Amino acid sequence: MKNAQPQSSFMKLCKKLSRERKDSSAERQHIKNGDHDKNRDIEAVFAHMDANKDGRISPDELQKSFMTLGEQLSDEEAETAVRLSDTDGDGMLDFEEFAQLIKGDDKCSEEEKKMELKEAFKMYIAEGEEFITPRSLKMMLKKLGESRTTDDCRVMIRAFDLNDDGVLSFDEFALMMR
Repeated sequence: MKNAQPQSSFMKLCKKLSRERKDSSAERQHIKNGDHDKNRDIEAVFAHMDANKDGRISPDELQKSFMTLGEQLSDEEAETAVRLSDTDGDGMLDFEEFAQLIKGDDKCSEEEKKMELKEAFKMYIAEGEEFITPRSLKMMLKKLGESRTTDDCRVMIRAFDLNDDGVLSFDEFALMMR
């Protein structure tokens, strides 16, 4: 079943970079620890994405890296990804912030997870609204390059609309994202 899941852009980039790496087979045999291999993959991806080699990844560098994989990442998505992971507030991702973004934060408090979900939720609601409506979902999907009708969006919302009010509340959105 694992093969049925779509491959993440991160994993695609890891595979691309691992083919480009010229590590000796002896070194590969010496390193058998999966966590160490994953850290090496993250370091390689970070080094590849850090185009100007300043030790930080900007939203623009993140976006361009996704383009090399044939993936689209809007300006808004790149800025949001950086903003959600930028712990020192400099508008860039240093290696630690990037690694945390990729690995996920097991130590992340429930409150921090909720705040990240709220940021994502806000992207899908129209100004002045408190819920994801079919119209606001359609607008966000259009920004992401996914053209859907309002009826399509109603169907998508209905799948997670627990109280059948035709919109998604934050709580319904949070359940959908788990």
